[in-house]
Amino acid sequence: MSETLKKQNSSPRLELLNITKQYPGCLANDQICMTLMPGEIHALLGENGAGKSTLVKTIYGVVSPDSGQIIWDGHEVDIKSPSIARDLGIGMVFQHFSLFETLTVAQNIELCLSKEQLSEIGNLAQRIRDLSKAYGLNVDPERYVHSLSIGERQRVEIMRCLVQSVKLLILDEPTSVLTPQEVAGLFTVLRQLSSEGCSILFISHKLHEVTEICHNATILRGGKFVGDCEPANETPATIAKMMVGDLAEQDAGYEKAHGQEMIFAAKNLTLASKNPFGTSLKAVNFELLKGEILGIAGVAGNGQEELMSIISGEDSRSLKNVLTLDGADLGVLSAGARRKSGLAYVPEERLGRGAVPEMSLSENTLLTHSRGFVKSGLVNWAAVKEYAKSLINQYSVKCHGEFSEAKSLSGGNLQKFIMGREIGQNPKVLICAHPTWGVDVGAALAIHQALLQLRDQGAAILLISEDIDELFLLADRMAAVCDGHLSPVVRTEDTSIDQIGQWMAGTFINDSNSSEALT
Repeated sequence: MSETLKKQNSSPRLELLNITKQYPGCLANDQICMTLMPGEIHALLGENGAGKSTLVKTIYGVVSPDSGQIIWDGHEVDIKSPSIARDLGIGMVFQHFSLFETLTVAQNIELCLSKEQLSEIGNLAQRIRDLSKAYGLNVDPERYVHSLSIGERQRVEIMRCLVQSVKLLILDEPTSVLTPQEVAGLFTVLRQLSSEGCSILFISHKLHEVTEICHNATILRGGKFVGDCEPANETPATIAKMMVGDLAEQDAGYEKAHGQEMIFAAKNLTLASKNPFGTSLKAVNFELLKGEILGIAGVAGNGQEELMSIISGEDSRSLKNVLTLDGADLGVLSAGARRKSGLAYVPEERLGRGAVPEMSLSENTLLTHSRGFVKSGLVNWAAVKEYAKSLINQYSVKCHGEFSEAKSLSGGNLQKFIMGREIGQNPKVLICAHPTWGVDVGAALAIHQALLQLRDQGAAILLISEDIDELFLLADRMAAVCDGHLSPVVRTEDTSIDQIGQWMAGTFINDSNSSEALT
């Protein structure tokens, strides 16, 4: 425990004493103890499956522990529901969003507020606008949730907690889809909340963020407490080793590749968004080269979703002589025909688009990988199941087997399975969005290595991510998207985080060379 916090605050805000939770075949939490002081920013760390989610759901009233005590402001409490947690002053932002798509942002936030809170706030929409401006979150209270990108939905979840007067704020991967500038703004807010006495429980796989902002950290592994530390006195590498032991190899950097042969091209891609709140694409030009990764950075909601949708065929509008794959006109083909021609796709949303939640892993495999498994209209289920097993083993997917429902997997394990399913098709071109969003150190490393292996086998990869560090690590060439415009494309070694950040803000848009690749 930080000595400064001890001196300033003698009484803990929250104490967890021997919290234990058993699921069939899994001891999720094994006598875990943890203490949070008022004003403390405390990291809860561990790989996917370590027990973090179960523990924070216990604090928030979603899960009831089998044994142990929760002490809140010096008194033992029984938090049986999230409403009780909120009444105590506990707010939480989940990694998987809990928003109603047919309601507006303001209506979603209103659902979590009591009559007393609403009366105190007064004009909720104006309150959201004021907080949005102060935090730099760009949240419009009148927007319908179904029209929002994944990144924008994340901001709504953060906003939903910020409008409440919370004493403890639990954040599960809050920076996953924020730009560096937005992260800096969020950290400013968190430090202000901390100075005002609000405790913050911070879950993140970005360990450099943990060392930057957190006072203390608790590390879990396999459902057990394995250690704690003061992150300011550690490095991301030493914390990672505590999290995953000897498997804590870090991405130190990979050799860049220089492709020569074009396999895919978008030429003057101009397309109005189907969504009235979406972003239209404006004269987008780029090429994908065999054996290269092209990374595209950008703040959520600037056309990434529209770009992915039109390339993958989810947007079924026909485009002639705009998209080409291996010399063929891709823009006139259906989504299925595009896959057959060598295109694979990992969408930003795992559950619902990347995988059907209620379907088994075997069934989800068949959805996009039918070649060789279907003959004369009949499915060879034995072959499908064996292939699903091979993906589970090859990518170390933690689950109960090929019959496991997709929704039963942790985010990182489901992402590894989806990545394995798409890479296993040996595509000519892989389009991939946010490949390691919310996954742990070990899973991120496995995904990175799989992408690079596919690249080195000659595939072309379009990597869209809001994690600039990841783009600089993996991409051989880079660009940024802003308001539907694509910046110049440059080799990664010839640019900088500062330049890409400026392009993300649109400084290139008036440049006559916009969207033209530089060699």
